[in-house]
Amino acid sequence: MDEVKRVDPIAGEIVHEYDGIEEADNALPTWWVLSFIATIVFAAGYWLVVERLHATPTPAEAHALAEAASVSHAGDIRDADLQAAANNPELVSQGKLAFATHCAACHGARAEGNIGPNLTDEQWLHGGAPAQVFITIRDGVPAKGMPTWGAVLGGSVVRSITAYVLTVRNTHVPGKPPQGDVYAGAGN
Repeated sequence: MDEVKRVDPIAGEIVHEYDGIEEADNALPTWWVLSFIATIVFAAGYWLVVERLHATPTPAEAHALAEAASVSHAGDIRDADLQAAANNPELVSQGKLAFATHCAACHGARAEGNIGPNLTDEQWLHGGAPAQVFITIRDGVPAKGMPTWGAVLGGSVVRSITAYVLTVRNTHVPGKPPQGDVYAGAGN
């Protein structure tokens, strides 16, 4: 079939026709072309500034830095506040869910110990005071394979996990044998 070139006043120049289908050669709208160019310029600038020159942190790095800064002040952690959190059923419920998601693989579904120690007895490897439990969860124990959860989960989730752990300690769920030193305030 021969190509037919004609000009339609609305559609523009008809480039060709095949089986009754006409293809017009229309110009793209100016706003679309400018948006497309602006997107390319922004992407190139972002790549140059963030990825190549490292002039500013990536969003993931900025988030991790903000979370680390929010949980890095050990002076803000008080035993009384954490013990009060352990008496808050909603916070303990949130902590139980977070524990099941992030901690149960190593500490067992009921905190009875697996790879990690049993958290239901009165013995603690890194201190059993509420602030020490919080700090252990936040900073982890990299030498023993426990990740630093503070930057990953944030201070509020670490606090809720601490509240949950404080409610299960000294419940003596059968599991891994006790490890560490007896915490003098284990009855708390």
